Amino acid sequence: MFVSIVFFLIGVNSILVGEIEGVISPASSSYFVRTIAVAEREDAICLIMKLDTPGGLDASMRAITKKILNAKIPVVVYVAPKGARAASAGVFILYASHVAAMAPGTNVGAAHPVSMGGEKLDSVMISKVTNDAVAYLKAIAKEKGRNIAWAEKAVRVSASIDAETAVRKRVCDMIADNIDDLILKLHGRIVQIDGEEIVLNTESKPVQSIPMTFKERLLLLLTNPTIAYILLLLGVYGLFFELQNPGAIFPGVVGGICIIFGFYALQLLPVNYAGVALIVLSAFLFILEIYITSNGILTIGGIISLVSGSLILFESDVAFLRLSWEVIVIAVIIIAAFFIFIASMGIRAQFTKKATGKEGFIGKIGEAKTDITVSGGTIFVHGEYWNAVSDVTIKKGSRVSIVSSENMIVKVEKA
Repeated sequence: MFVSIVFFLIGVNSILVGEIEGVISPASSSYFVRTIAVAEREDAICLIMKLDTPGGLDASMRAITKKILNAKIPVVVYVAPKGARAASAGVFILYASHVAAMAPGTNVGAAHPVSMGGEKLDSVMISKVTNDAVAYLKAIAKEKGRNIAWAEKAVRVSASIDAETAVRKRVCDMIADNIDDLILKLHGRIVQIDGEEIVLNTESKPVQSIPMTFKERLLLLLTNPTIAYILLLLGVYGLFFELQNPGAIFPGVVGGICIIFGFYALQLLPVNYAGVALIVLSAFLFILEIYITSNGILTIGGIISLVSGSLILFESDVAFLRLSWEVIVIAVIIIAAFFIFIASMGIRAQFTKKATGKEGFIGKIGEAKTDITVSGGTIFVHGEYWNAVSDVTIKKGSRVSIVSSENMIVKVEKA
């Protein structure tokens, strides 16, 4: 309620500013669509969306461009800061805006569609997808009066240009050093909304930022392949530990939460479920190593399964939807080292001399309190008196060592 009141007070005749940095995903789409809705509801002068993206999902991009094309207020897409880019899906979003702006040192282009999943498209399907993307971007370019020929080139041959060239080729409308400079240059500019010309009056107007909500930030975090991978590992191994040690509670709670978030994240990413199966198998093999002496075969199998599953978990033609080698190597080393340590401790425990019970009594040194013969005698050991026998006679007062124990009688020999 408080947020709504604030927007009501400053939204009218104000400039709203949002920012998208990273992959165009369901989180980005949700945020962009919401900010436009807020700007429309509050009758803002315009919405400025700072953009820096390597590209992203086609469905998310289309949801954003569709909302921009039907917006009731001017939407300004500003590729910034210096060094930023509007690649792939970012090209479509920039083209769809009412005003396209770029900061110096930025670039736009490389909009050729790629497979987001692991499947390989044949030549016919590639042609269909490419032609569809070309038609879509050309339609947007025609609607917004931008360079149609370059739009096709950006999709078909992944053409990319800098900000200065973009202005010269009518891909971009202006270059601005920062938000303040952009607002100054927007003043007096004419844009069309539903066929009606609107003159932007941005001079000396209040500026209001629209941050992402917690839900949108969480969704954005979950669409990161590295985060999804870590959640999956924590979930799988946490649940395995809980099943092996019922009542531990903590591994089960953490594992349950992580596995739910992990599978939710996998819905948003191009996942190969064979990779998920291999990761689960690796946990099973590592756990078995603790209970079965396999001379390391189970551990090796677990490492191979974990590495293989990690490599094929996210199969995509684009780098930002794949796991980096560094993440996989670190995860494998940590998990393998932990289970090797646990397994070695178990093996060591099997060969360690027992310190309690009947077996722990063997080898203790005591004192003969009487003569010890085959018939019997008494010794004092470990603060206790014990009946003892010996194959040879041991004189009273001699030091003795316990050889074995049976039916509360110990067999000793002279120490």
